[in-house]
Amino acid sequence: MAEIVIKNLRKDFGDFTAVKESSFTIADGEFFMLLGPSGCGKTTTLRMIAGLELPTSGEIYLDGEEISQRPPSQRDIAFVFQMFALYPHMNVRRNISYPLISQGMKRKDVRAKVAEVAKILGIEDMLDKSVGGLSGGDRQRVALGRAIVREPKAFMMDEPLGALDAEFREHMADELRALHDRMGATTVYVTHDQLEAMQMGDKIVVMNNAVVEQFGTPQDIYDKPASIFVADFIGSPSMNFLEFEGAISDRSNTVNLNGTEIPVPLQLEGKQGKLVFGVRPEHVELSDNGLLQGQVLATEYLGTTQIVILQSEFGELKARVDSSLPVAAGDQIGVSFKTPTITLFDQSTGRALRSELNDGVIITGTER
Repeated sequence: MAEIVIKNLRKDFGDFTAVKESSFTIADGEFFMLLGPSGCGKTTTLRMIAGLELPTSGEIYLDGEEISQRPPSQRDIAFVFQMFALYPHMNVRRNISYPLISQGMKRKDVRAKVAEVAKILGIEDMLDKSVGGLSGGDRQRVALGRAIVREPKAFMMDEPLGALDAEFREHMADELRALHDRMGATTVYVTHDQLEAMQMGDKIVVMNNAVVEQFGTPQDIYDKPASIFVADFIGSPSMNFLEFEGAISDRSNTVNLNGTEIPVPLQLEGKQGKLVFGVRPEHVELSDNGLLQGQVLATEYLGTTQIVILQSEFGELKARVDSSLPVAAGDQIGVSFKTPTITLFDQSTGRALRSELNDGVIITGTER
């Protein structure tokens, strides 16, 4: 379908900057997620790619052609909105066929294309129904059909499942990913839901306060967070953060937490001052002989696992452990960590210190 390259993209609305110098590449056929909280700049980025907003500066390339100043009609990109944006006075068939009719396609060819798309989406029996009487999920299928039918180079999707209830949203997410895989289309998808991004995306850009915090695969985003924001935003529960003051030297593989030497991945840069020790709950180990001590505050049963909430000298700490582990509120227990998974952060900047774990992580479109 299409490769999309974003170079130093910026968007200002008066004195407000919605997107600051973003750079990343969306590979041909990729399902690409723009993830972040409300107001982070992800939708503005999507709208600039589609041509619904013109960038203040920067470049957008579609299959090698610079398109940043072209109108939407000259980009061959389809946009799927959160609220469906269907024509209420038209039935399903006419909604899907409208882009083809507007292009002057012959009626016989239009009927064949609509029938083909309806079969892909499983809505053949709805073609003569009014869109007003359809469920939210069926209306979203119609909106997807209208986008798919003209076979654009790329699809832009702005939280297309946001209006659906949680159970059906998960079902539609699976369907949407399967549809993408069948078509091999380049898809750029905006969401604030980190689980949706991790479930569906080939690559993820995490945005915060108008900037790209990190760019990579779901596994890299989760395992090798480039900043405290990413580590906190991704994961449920999010990463544990133990704040301390000290020094870490280049090529060191331990850190001193209040007099206790804790093994960490080999560090590739040194830092002194206020630091943060980051570890995922599933990488916290509980035993009688831990490096640190904690008191169990509460447990949350999750079936095969449980979340154990502990109070340590560094503050609250969460561990995801097997549900068969016998722990209860008030217990004193030892705490250790799986060394290869630990990330150290600079507390003042929020940036992850470079180590053998995260060497090569891509931040703001640039490899470290």
